[in-house]
Amino acid sequence: MDPSIHTANLIAASADLSPWSLFIHASLVVKLVMIGLVIVSIWVWAVIFDKIVTLKRVKRQADEFEDLFWSGGSLDDLYEKYGLKPGHPMSAVFSAGMGEWRRSARISGINMNSDGVKQRIDRAMSITITREMERLERWLTLLATIGPVAPFIGLFGTVWGIMHAFASIAQSNNTSLAVVAPGISEALFATALGLLTAIPAVVAYNFFSNKLNLFVERLEGFATEFSAILSRQSEASAISENSEVNDK
Repeated sequence: MDPSIHTANLIAASADLSPWSLFIHASLVVKLVMIGLVIVSIWVWAVIFDKIVTLKRVKRQADEFEDLFWSGGSLDDLYEKYGLKPGHPMSAVFSAGMGEWRRSARISGINMNSDGVKQRIDRAMSITITREMERLERWLTLLATIGPVAPFIGLFGTVWGIMHAFASIAQSNNTSLAVVAPGISEALFATALGLLTAIPAVVAYNFFSNKLNLFVERLEGFATEFSAILSRQSEASAISENSEVNDK
C-alpha cells in the first residue's frame, strides 16, 4: 500500500477507533492476522461448547448406569440391555469386563479364579477406559496449542502494524497524535484479539482437563469394583460346584 494512502487512512480513522474501523484501515498482513484469530476464536468456542455438552451427557449417563448397576439386579440382564451396544464410557467399561468374563466362563475346565482370567478382565477394561478417554479428550490438544500460540500471532500482527504505521508516518512528515494514535491502535488490536482467543482456550483446557481426570478416576474406580464383584461371583460359583461334588 502507498504510504501516503495509508497515512490518509490513519487520519480518517482517527475519529473512529471502533474495532471495525481498526480492521478496515489495517494493512493487509494485519488484516489476515485478525481474520485468522477470529476464525480460531470461533473454533475455540465451538470446542468449548461441544465439551460442555459432552461432559454433561456422559456424567448423566454414568449416574444412570451406576444406579442400575448397584440396584441389585442381574448382571447378565444388565449386559443384555447395555453391554451389547454400549452407548457411553461407563457401559463400555462394563461391557468389556463382562464380555471377557463370559468368554472365559465358556472355556471348558478353566479356573475362573486364576490370575490369568483376572488379568484379562482388568486389561480389557483398562484398554476400554483408554479408548473412551481418547474420544472424550478429542480437540483438547487444539486448546492446549492455541492458548500459548495465539498471543504471539497477535503480537506478530502488532509488530507488523506498528512498523507499517511508522513507515507511513515518516513518509508524511506528520507526527501529530491524531496521525500516530490510530496506527498504534490498529496494531495493538491484533494483540487484543490474540489475548481474547488465548485466554478462553487456556481456561477451558485447564477446566476440561480437571473434569476428565476426575472422570477417568471414576471409570477406574468402577472397573476395580466390578472386577472385585466378578471375582466374588467366581469364588461363589467354585464353592457351589465343590459343595455339589462333595454331596455326590
